[in-house]
Amino acid sequence: MQIAKVRGTVVSTHKELSLRGVKLLLLQFIDEEGRLLPEYEVAGDQVGAGADEWVLVTRGSAARQIDGSERRPIDAMVVAIIDSVSVDNRLLYNKKDQYR
Repeated sequence: MQIAKVRGTVVSTHKELSLRGVKLLLLQFIDEEGRLLPEYEVAGDQVGAGADEWVLVTRGSAARQIDGSERRPIDAMVVAIIDSVSVDNRLLYNKKDQYR
């Protein structure tokens, strides 16, 4: 799994039938120092994540283990909204601080 920041949504009116009803997010990955990486990915969202939230992303066959996704052509899925991240006893991210 990887940590990413929700940068936006992806809307598609014409898509594979099995993707109907799947919310798609544009994610930007984050490194271990909390810096945004120049890597983006589109992922399905099963948890209702919103703009600027940090999320946990799973890829590959693990993304298709989510209920109802086993037959969808999905390579990445948001599986959690992150509340906080600490590295070496240093708080890297706290969702509460984002909304102050």
